[in-house]
Amino acid sequence: MLVERAWWRCFVLPNEVVVACTGLVQIFRVDSGEVHALRGIDATFEAGSVTAVVGPSGSGKSTLLRILALAERPTAGALTISGVDVMAATPRQIGAMRRRSVAVVLQRPTHNLYPHLSVREHLQLGARRRGTDGHAVAEAIEAMGLSDRAASRPALLSGGEQQRLAVALASIGRPALVLADEPTAELDAESGRAVISLLRRTAGAGAAVVVNTHDPAVAASADRVLALHHGTLHSERQLGGSAVAVIDGVGRVQLPPEMLLAFPDLRAELRAEPDGTVVLRPVRRTSEDRP
Repeated sequence: MLVERAWWRCFVLPNEVVVACTGLVQIFRVDSGEVHALRGIDATFEAGSVTAVVGPSGSGKSTLLRILALAERPTAGALTISGVDVMAATPRQIGAMRRRSVAVVLQRPTHNLYPHLSVREHLQLGARRRGTDGHAVAEAIEAMGLSDRAASRPALLSGGEQQRLAVALASIGRPALVLADEPTAELDAESGRAVISLLRRTAGAGAAVVVNTHDPAVAASADRVLALHHGTLHSERQLGGSAVAVIDGVGRVQLPPEMLLAFPDLRAELRAEPDGTVVLRPVRRTSEDRP
């Protein structure tokens, strides 16, 4: 049975915006002061798409994923998931969203599973939580290629099989948003390809899929790649397209680190051409400017 409340919505239309982030800021207070994990992230995530989030350690990837997973709230900014204002939502609404609309796949396969449940029992539990029927369980088992392991517990599955089960468990009942944190990091190449295929299948069923990854194969298979650096979103690339620099809400251009090297003084000349082209180039220092 479908629950009609917005924060429980599980079915979305292709290209519908499932998640909208505006000016997301996350500040952690530690003994030595403040750590700015996110510095004004503006991004949207659409139904039916796979987005890979990349960046070095400390770039803010994990913080962004935890916020999208409703595990923590941002310090500032706006966040909506399936039309719900997360910043204004009550704890009860957040709990309902986490059960019905948002699903998470963790990096280590065993952290996603219950050791005492079989493959079929995992999916039956997920189906009950999201209000779907037994047909979805049978379809998920077949899609994973685990029909002959349906009665097996996680300890009897390979790492790749465990992670495929984790993706299927996250996807059953068609949640609006599926988040995966380095889902192929502990898998061999063949198992990783199988997990990527399942994530794409999940997006094809209508979910917005967001994957934190260092795996080039995951990034190459995504519809879009968002690159974070020092808590900022510095570039975005669509599948088959070139990288696009991001302009935030107050007009700041975020350049990829490799392009930032061309601006050693952190200053740029801007010029608007008659044809509408905007030229951005390093400031040319004259001999009088040099020390």
